[in-house]
Amino acid sequence: MPKSIWIFQHRREVVARGEAGATWYCGWYDASGKRHSESCGKGSAGRNRAEKRQRRLQAELDMGVYRAPTKTLWTEFVEQFERDVLPGLEPTTRRAYLEALKTFARHTGVTRIDSIDNRMIDTFVARRRNDPGKKAGAAVSPATVAKDLRLIKAALGRAVDWGYLPALPKFRSVRQPEKIPRYVTEEDFGILYTKACPLARHPNQPGQGFKAEDWWKALIVAAFMTGLRIQELTAMRWEDIDLEKGTVITRASDNKGKRDALLPLHPVVVEHLRRLGTTNECPLAWPLHERTLWAEWGRIQKAAGIHLPCQGDHEHTDACHTFGFHDFRRAFATHNAPHLTPEALQKLMQHRSFKTTLGYINLANQINQAATTYVVPGVLKVRGDEAGKTAPKRAPKDENSD
Repeated sequence: MPKSIWIFQHRREVVARGEAGATWYCGWYDASGKRHSESCGKGSAGRNRAEKRQRRLQAELDMGVYRAPTKTLWTEFVEQFERDVLPGLEPTTRRAYLEALKTFARHTGVTRIDSIDNRMIDTFVARRRNDPGKKAGAAVSPATVAKDLRLIKAALGRAVDWGYLPALPKFRSVRQPEKIPRYVTEEDFGILYTKACPLARHPNQPGQGFKAEDWWKALIVAAFMTGLRIQELTAMRWEDIDLEKGTVITRASDNKGKRDALLPLHPVVVEHLRRLGTTNECPLAWPLHERTLWAEWGRIQKAAGIHLPCQGDHEHTDACHTFGFHDFRRAFATHNAPHLTPEALQKLMQHRSFKTTLGYINLANQINQAATTYVVPGVLKVRGDEAGKTAPKRAPKDENSD
């Protein structure tokens, strides 16, 4: 059967609603002779989209790249994605995927997978921006919208691979405000170590053999001087720690990179771990529910007088004004980037991609840039010289003094 593509309106719709209110369609026969039709909208805009679709279909058929639309439902695709892809991911990642796909369906009303196009993606972004955020009175953050888009894009990539979508829609980047991420400075660490840790009440299990203060000091010292994530720190086993050589092995089952890694331990870290003894299999394991770890961490900071500024436009909570555990990881990179090669920092941070490490290096350069390298206008230099001339001269140093 010869190829044929046309645009049309249903006569009954034209009679009932008029030509301007009736829907325009694009109809065609594929190479196998199967008939298809696609709704393109009402009025002149609908006709324009129908004509555009007509030209595109004709080009696809002529070039032999045409793929017939499928009738796979969105719910069927999500079920297959959940069954075939998600089991290989971390639980938190699985939950993030399912939540992003659920939110996409809620905002777009998608029913068939092949109906997803650029316009639907833009509609989702516009509506997602207006969702309420976690903080009272605040909209969802641009970072959250961007994260949802990354997950949806990855999922739809599988839809393309499985033949449910002819091509991946265009995902436009979401503009995010550039802020300097928070990290723990040396001064901040001193306050946490000397004032916050002694106020800890937990862990306080029977027979643990150490004080809660010692546990918290060991945790923040290890976090500050290794850059390990909190999940990796609490999962460290004594069998993987060599106190004599000063090394630790983080296991693939415990770290984000999903690979074993041998990392060095500073003698100060070793000293603090020794204080915890070997009663427990994991020296930094938290014996209570995970939520209580964060609650105790926030409580001892607040009690020690930690109150960080928060520029977010939302109703602030105590968590806005205290450090998170990831702030130690940023601190490790920020403080050590000027002294390590990029390759060494990438290995210590356990990043698969150097692009991720580069973000931390750029942060360190941005923070550690010396003010003495700034250009000073000549007139200010002159004033500085004059100020130096008028300043009282220091008494000459006695050559016999120390």
